Amino acid sequence: MPRDCVVVVGSGVAGLVSAFALAARGLDVTVLERAAAPGGKMRQIAVGASMIDSGPTVFTMRWVFDELFAAADRNFADHISLSPLDILARHAWDENARLDLFADQERTVDAIGDFAGAVEADGYRAFCRDSQRIYEILEKPFLRAPQPSMGGLIGADGLRGLMRLPQIKPFSSMWSALGKYFVDLRLRQLFGRYATYCGSSPYLAPATLMLVAHVEREGVWSIDGGMHALAKALADCARSFGATIRYGEDVSEVLISGGHVGGVRLASGERIAADAVIMNTDVGAFADGMFGDPVRRAAAAIPLRARSLSAMTWSAVAKADGFPLQRHNVFFSGDYAAEFDDIFAHDRLPREPTVYVCAQDRDDDIPPVGPERFLVLVNAPANGDRHAYDAMEVAQCAQRTFGMLERRGLRLQPQADAMQATTPADFNRMFPATGGALYGRSSHGWTASFQRPGARTKIPGLYLAGGSTHPGPGVPMAALSGRSAAASLLADLSSRGSFRQTAMRGGMSTR
Repeated sequence: MPRDCVVVVGSGVAGLVSAFALAARGLDVTVLERAAAPGGKMRQIAVGASMIDSGPTVFTMRWVFDELFAAADRNFADHISLSPLDILARHAWDENARLDLFADQERTVDAIGDFAGAVEADGYRAFCRDSQRIYEILEKPFLRAPQPSMGGLIGADGLRGLMRLPQIKPFSSMWSALGKYFVDLRLRQLFGRYATYCGSSPYLAPATLMLVAHVEREGVWSIDGGMHALAKALADCARSFGATIRYGEDVSEVLISGGHVGGVRLASGERIAADAVIMNTDVGAFADGMFGDPVRRAAAAIPLRARSLSAMTWSAVAKADGFPLQRHNVFFSGDYAAEFDDIFAHDRLPREPTVYVCAQDRDDDIPPVGPERFLVLVNAPANGDRHAYDAMEVAQCAQRTFGMLERRGLRLQPQADAMQATTPADFNRMFPATGGALYGRSSHGWTASFQRPGARTKIPGLYLAGGSTHPGPGVPMAALSGRSAAASLLADLSSRGSFRQTAMRGGMSTR
């Protein structure tokens, strides 16, 4: 009996997860990727002789991948070597004001007490309780659901479920809600930064995003070989179950036959027939017509004003001194509100940015001998499709960024020709129809999360996965979207009688 054929377009983490899950269930899977390597935004670039992770750098929610591998009778730990971080991140406001967040909550309580006083430490305990409650309320009915909906969130509890809605704080901005826990503006700035993990402003995003802080407290790991090793492992596992991955292949059209997906056409003209297609691309590419007119209605365009953050990044090999770096470090601007006002209200690079520095050769306070690998990142507007970032503007942004680091005590001295900048325009070229937005739709306003499309589209046989779909951006969330796409596809095949209905272990179901 011939196997069902599935094409997955894009080998970001969501596409790779879909391919792995479906190939493990015996489907004939072909992954088509326009780049030369897997990973999508989870990219690794060569700077001199060094390979530097230049996309996501934080690994959390390990259970998502433990479940994925268990469903295929594999052990995640056999394929990826992880090390838990004791210090989640180091934060600095000037040369003297520094604060570490620890994996051990009580150590963080003590650190906040030493930094800002006992009242703020008590506020942190309350913040932890509430952020955990938000996460627990949302995990099953929302994060794991294939489609975002208020009905699904309230569930079968009816009025009781509706009464729980205020507990996830959807109607308060994150910044205002943080004022109920912290008087110290530095702490509001620190915990407000979690809104940027979803590409959003803490002044505009709902306090629901407090759940991100709980996710980090549950564990942050470093991956041996860097984040890109995760993409390689997923690709290798998909291939081990028979999936084919073709790199350097640009898909120009999704083919429709009789109102149902029939396959794809490549830029080369080659046609690949398929019973179903999973698109691990930004949803805006459909409305832009990048995959043909018949599928324009598969997903709505993201309005310019609703785009999430982009970034200006520097991947560098450099000598560092003057500041005791950890793996993850954040250097805060002096005026947080002005920073987001510059980006979202004025569509420009922030005049004084908050700077994230990932020191990829550090897992403790002991610096390695010689130059180190760094990713330096500042938030930027998603205007890469309508603004040209020339060399002078990039140089000015670098001067502001590295000058700000020096004022916080960190001196980075890149080796000659060992630093590569990436602008919002560069991100837009790599990920078309985004303007460089790295997180799809921003999470501004309480309805934003319900506006992300789910796995199924209006076109039979066409499914969506990736950070611009539900449940949202970030490596584990994108992975959840990939699992949802795979589960939805299997359920639809089963309902048509072309696939034997079974359950996927680890919490996903084909029903």
